[in-house]
Amino acid sequence: MEEHVGALWHRLITRLARTRHPEAAVRLADVAGTLGIVFRALGGDGGLQLEAADGTDVRARRGWLQRVAGTDRKVELAWRDDRSLRLPTVVDWFADRALNRDLYLWLAALAVHDDGAAGDWLARSQALARRALDRFPGLRPRWQRLVAAHLAQRPDPARLPAAEGARERAIRAALAEPGSVPALPAAPGDAFPVPLWLHPAPPRPAPAALPPRDDDGAGARNGRTRALEDARRRRAERVEEPQGDRGLVTVRMENIFTVGEFVNVDRGAEDEDDLERAATAARDMDRIAVSRSRKASASRLKFDLDLPAEAHDDLVLDDGLLLPEWDWKRARLQPDHCRIVSMLASEAPPCVLPPHLERTARRLRSQFQALAPARTWHRGLADGPEIDVDAYLRFAADRAAGHGVAADGLYRALRSGSRDLACLLLADLSLSTDSWIDDHHRVIDVIRDSLFLFGESLAATGDRFAVLGFSSRRRDPVRVHTLKAFDEPYGAVVRGRIAAIRPGYYTRMGAALRHGTALLRVQPSNRRLLLLLTDGKPNDIDRYEGRYGIEDTRHAVLAARRAGLQPFCVTIDDRGNDYLPHLFGSDGYVVIRRPSELPARLPALYARLTGSAG
Repeated sequence: MEEHVGALWHRLITRLARTRHPEAAVRLADVAGTLGIVFRALGGDGGLQLEAADGTDVRARRGWLQRVAGTDRKVELAWRDDRSLRLPTVVDWFADRALNRDLYLWLAALAVHDDGAAGDWLARSQALARRALDRFPGLRPRWQRLVAAHLAQRPDPARLPAAEGARERAIRAALAEPGSVPALPAAPGDAFPVPLWLHPAPPRPAPAALPPRDDDGAGARNGRTRALEDARRRRAERVEEPQGDRGLVTVRMENIFTVGEFVNVDRGAEDEDDLERAATAARDMDRIAVSRSRKASASRLKFDLDLPAEAHDDLVLDDGLLLPEWDWKRARLQPDHCRIVSMLASEAPPCVLPPHLERTARRLRSQFQALAPARTWHRGLADGPEIDVDAYLRFAADRAAGHGVAADGLYRALRSGSRDLACLLLADLSLSTDSWIDDHHRVIDVIRDSLFLFGESLAATGDRFAVLGFSSRRRDPVRVHTLKAFDEPYGAVVRGRIAAIRPGYYTRMGAALRHGTALLRVQPSNRRLLLLLTDGKPNDIDRYEGRYGIEDTRHAVLAARRAGLQPFCVTIDDRGNDYLPHLFGSDGYVVIRRPSELPARLPALYARLTGSAG
């Protein structure tokens, strides 16, 4: 009975304390596509991804109902950093749904000119608002409606203590006329949040607490994998693995009731079997600590972490194939920065096509044979397997008529045509390919089947092609596995190498693309296709994570285009639309929503890309 009454009380007091309008809420997921287009159309950085913002603590004065209900302690505000534009997951500040949608559009326009640098919050917010209104005057009516509605929600300065009232009057004046207030009066606590401005102090990743370890397999990677439903990147930090026998005794007792304190306790892998409990914990935690463990886990939860880049990147590169890398902050290529190590599987016995692919392979071979140019007679040859009767009759008639003609060009041969096409397929073999897509198949399994069918299909066309797999551990080494070279036929030996592929490490995509570009550009074909098959974004355990990796990959794609190649990306990452337009252009990629469809769709996609080659 007590539990039932408590639940009723909680619902009642929460409803009475509510200051938002969930009935008019607009969700980021519903407007993300429009906001991305608006942000870039207004001149925003094309390399920024659109992501959901974390809720952050606010120490503003609350009413007694809010204090009793424990609400309004966190608020989601927009901000921008090096790699993303963060916007609230839900906007429900106003009772009018149109106003909530207008707030999203205004925040996107406001962030166009923000460089993410720290500074005086009031001055920066006024400057950004003034610049947005001056540059985009069509936004002024929306801004005025938003300001009017928000001012009605803000606390009355006359009812606040003197210092807080002066601060509130300054914020109101700055909202009404951006640029009119030179400084914010000092007052205790935080001001009431201003959702029309960017975050005053955006959260940043915690500093790295330890260097990464290069151990190969931290626990068995199996079981179920579930992606968290929201797209927020959680704040995180790297820590040493907790000792399992320490428990709560090591926690300072005065910290037990603090909300944001990190408690370095090993919960044990067996405690994480319940994915729903793990998902609930991930949603509620302010900061997530990450450590490496060798214990196996029965299930895994997939979501993005805002981890700091590792500083340990000082290996000396003195041999191997050295390639440059693009430093986007300094806007320059770093020469000889990555080392490519070419590898060939040592234990890959020749094999036949797996039985479950034979039926699909037969169908694809018959379809792709139609792409191969028909065999035609080549006439007028000085030598050949057959005499060209028409040419010989003309020669004999000319000789009988007394004309001096040469006895050449009297032979013919039946030869295949050529599409004058070469293709290099780069397959991502990173750690993430070890995740499960259903109860029976991992990502690496569908990639393996895709490579089998890709090889069977292209062998039927006679096109020149090569297949490489890649993964990396920092910039040295970037491992490139040769599955099929341009100058070797597709057959049992190549199938054996494909069958032997295993998940590797990380995805230094720019280095792989530069290596593929160097191999493909020397092929004697007029049309050359550089095809990338991946399941996620570029990443590595050094600073290649985030914007650095995105911009290096984009630079490599642009370099491939300048070399006369046609780069194209095929991904099974369901968030690929967030970043691939910046990397490959709007028509340079495709997202396959159901990974299980990849084996059949990859050859069909190749046929569409190259069907007009001749």
